[in-house]
Amino acid sequence: MNGAKRVFNSVRNFSTIAAISAIVVSGLFTLFNFDENLGWQVGLAVFALAIGIPHGAVDHLVALPATSKPKLAILIAGYVAIAILAVLAILHWNKLGFQLVLAMSAFHFGFGEASFIAEQDRLTGRRRMKLKTQNMFAISSGVIPVLIPLLKESTASALREINPLLIDWASDVAPQLKFLVALFFAATLVLLITEKRLREVLDLIVLATLALIAPPLVAFAVYFGCWHAMRHTARLTLILPKAKRAAAEDNPRRSFIAAVIPGLPALFGTVVVALVIALLDSTNIDASYLWYLLVVVWALTVPHMLVTSKIDRKALN
Repeated sequence: MNGAKRVFNSVRNFSTIAAISAIVVSGLFTLFNFDENLGWQVGLAVFALAIGIPHGAVDHLVALPATSKPKLAILIAGYVAIAILAVLAILHWNKLGFQLVLAMSAFHFGFGEASFIAEQDRLTGRRRMKLKTQNMFAISSGVIPVLIPLLKESTASALREINPLLIDWASDVAPQLKFLVALFFAATLVLLITEKRLREVLDLIVLATLALIAPPLVAFAVYFGCWHAMRHTARLTLILPKAKRAAAEDNPRRSFIAAVIPGLPALFGTVVVALVIALLDSTNIDASYLWYLLVVVWALTVPHMLVTSKIDRKALN
């Protein structure tokens, strides 16, 4: 178990440092009046999103770790079909599709984060959070990185470049959403402090600071690629055979790499699919490519969430 603990500790430290680095970089760009330049934002966002894509590409191994080829083929076909339908739905119903993706992503990210903490607690022998604290932590961990970046006033300019139809995604409920996010954040901090979960307090504060200071594109992409995806991949080292063996041999680096390699083909496939769709678009290639890459990532989240709910339930029970 020592190897597995080292994987979780290293990944958690990496994600925290990555988020803090993004906060510092964003702060410097704002200080020198480069914060409205979309060039660096798009570049960093595409890079961070690319880092995160492979983490969901081994879902077939999670859902059916040992099964017959026909069953595996059916699972993969169904997975791809759901993703394609999600892409078409988001592209056809831009605003509604976007709203549904946000709600789904907040749920998936939040309970994925709570599952990561629960599994780390199990590895280290630490007492688990109380159920109320765990659920509040899951909600806050999901809504903070998903909603806060999109509720800032500066978000409109970024959405205008990517997809103008999304500018009024929150319509007249933005003030209420801000209040609810702040309420959950404050209540969760109180519960965490009461249980002396200071590292989780730090995590929430870092996520909130990233969401508030970094431009929305950067905030979401860094969270997705360098936080959520990294922590989910750490969880995969407890499931995938090669990764488990490497962890048992106290080789955390090889264990983590073994969980990443199976997902690399999906990275190239997603990048190519998004590029092809963007090339067919007559608008600005930079902005349209990021939009279509986001659409593909969001669409893949639909079947990914369905599959990972199985291991989330196991981790939280």
